Amino acid sequence: MRLFDPHIHMTSRTTDDYEAMHAAGVRAVVEPSFWLGQPRTSPASFLDYFDSLLGWEPFRAAQYGIAHHCTLALNPKEANDPRCVPVLDELPRYLVKDQVVAVGEIGYDSMTPAEDTALAAQLQLAADHELPALVHTPHRDKLAGLRRTLDVVRESALPPDRVLVDHLNETTVKEAKDSGCWLGFSVYPDTKMDEERMVEILRAYGTEQVLVNSAADWGRSDPLKTRKVADLMLAEGFAEDDVDRVLWRNPVAFYGLSGRLTLDIATPESTHEGNSILRGAPKDPEGPVGAPSEWDDPTGAPAPGA
Repeated sequence: MRLFDPHIHMTSRTTDDYEAMHAAGVRAVVEPSFWLGQPRTSPASFLDYFDSLLGWEPFRAAQYGIAHHCTLALNPKEANDPRCVPVLDELPRYLVKDQVVAVGEIGYDSMTPAEDTALAAQLQLAADHELPALVHTPHRDKLAGLRRTLDVVRESALPPDRVLVDHLNETTVKEAKDSGCWLGFSVYPDTKMDEERMVEILRAYGTEQVLVNSAADWGRSDPLKTRKVADLMLAEGFAEDDVDRVLWRNPVAFYGLSGRLTLDIATPESTHEGNSILRGAPKDPEGPVGAPSEWDDPTGAPAPGA
């Protein structure tokens, strides 16, 4: 079974998660830029974060045989903070990067005028860069938020079939499907969908243009939810082809609209900018038993000053 998690925040996860995901069949992920849990105070914080999504995180994923791409944007929550809004001026130089397969997450958090402005501006950036867009629908007033989202999409230069509307549920799925947008569902403990509800939606609305993700992040979440949905789909009578469509071919088709999706995993480098995922020092074979070496470099480089 091959699995693609199209929305997961691996910056918040450990290498143990990557290992478990690979064992479960996950071979590709897309990591949207998002709120970190506390307010950023300047655009510079975004730029360091964007750089990590383009460099360090793909390096970590490759160690476990997982292709990593990202989506970049000013997220809806921080679109309300004047200290963060100038990052919109920096986005164009990042949106040309090969690893960026969409503009996102954009959309609504509290449905404010500032969020209206940021959403419209970033849909235009997506159109200008010939990228699809990943749109976050709000966790409160979901149907009103979806309708407001779709109004802005219709007024934009980006066609609905290049927009993925995420965090849908039973309340919003029909209108989202009727809009022509792609449909995203987050299977996330307590606050979003669960596996059983997800399978019922698939039974009612079909598998076309549906993407299922874990949205795993720094909260109580589970990076193996895509596999759990796949297993339940099979147990409930869906064919293996249905599972492959929802959990592989659909995300490949959507993010493939960018022209940048590469699923081949090259032999990973041992370090990224001089750093590895290893921590601690190996034992020094010439020293006392249990003594660490003074210089831990997996490339074999000599110690400084040697």
